Amino acid sequence: MATIRTGNKAALLVVDVQVGVLRDAWEGPRVVRQVAAAVERARAQGAPVIWIQHDDRELIHGSPDWQWVPGLGPVGTEPVIPKHYNSAFEHTDLEETLAGLGVTQVVVAGAATNWCIRATAYAALDRGYDVTLLKDAHTTQTSVLEDGTTLEAESIIRDLNVTLTWLSYPGRTSSTASASDITFAT
Repeated sequence: MATIRTGNKAALLVVDVQVGVLRDAWEGPRVVRQVAAAVERARAQGAPVIWIQHDDRELIHGSPDWQWVPGLGPVGTEPVIPKHYNSAFEHTDLEETLAGLGVTQVVVAGAATNWCIRATAYAALDRGYDVTLLKDAHTTQTSVLEDGTTLEAESIIRDLNVTLTWLSYPGRTSSTASASDITFAT
């Protein structure tokens, strides 16, 4: 059973907004602008912005593809959480960082929708956090399955937006909002 977190302090999790992740993502430049808008809103409202940065054998630490996309990245003392798995919670200090900040709600943006965004949102719910997915600030690539079936990126994104609107967990909320409408609770 999850520990239900009381309070209403939100943090923005910016997941994998890295050159190699967003290079071929659906509407990548628009999504980057939306993520940037959400970062500015969070900062203006005094909410923590936590940067999640993936590395593995395909996205090598320190490589050009591993770098933040131009125009986005942490400033000052904003935490950076390195990760090696889809979920930003697995084998990282994200949960300790959130606890130290008193966070009870995570707002999620970034890439890739069907991998790291989905895994991080579900992991947050499983750990007792309220979750808001920024419905216009996450993206992925179109996927072609082994049997030749094509999953269009736009459909993958829409599916997660619908799912996060309707998920039901006891004592927690799951929702979506646009980057321009999100309000970070304090």
